[in-house]
Amino acid sequence: MSRALAVLAALAVAVPASAATYSGKPATPAAEAKFVSRDIIWSQVGDIYQGRTSESRPLVLCQSLAKRAGRLESFSVDGRAFGDAELAQCNAAAPQASEPALAEAN
Repeated sequence: MSRALAVLAALAVAVPASAATYSGKPATPAAEAKFVSRDIIWSQVGDIYQGRTSESRPLVLCQSLAKRAGRLESFSVDGRAFGDAELAQCNAAAPQASEPALAEAN
């Protein structure tokens, strides 16, 4: 557990001021309040996950969130929402109904 906290702290310090802000809203409420996925720390704020990183591959970040939180209703980068086609590509990475997401685990 302390290793995970160390990783979170290191990533929080490593995010430059020019980092983009990402947000995604899971279709079903997620159980985790905070987790690290790829190069971003996702924090739950209300019913939306938010994070900042200088990673420049929004689709990859969206897919990493969908894998962890389940199908997303919306995803945006610095306020620019993904269109239907981008969101469909993102949600292709989400667990299927027979593979419950962490949001449904426990």
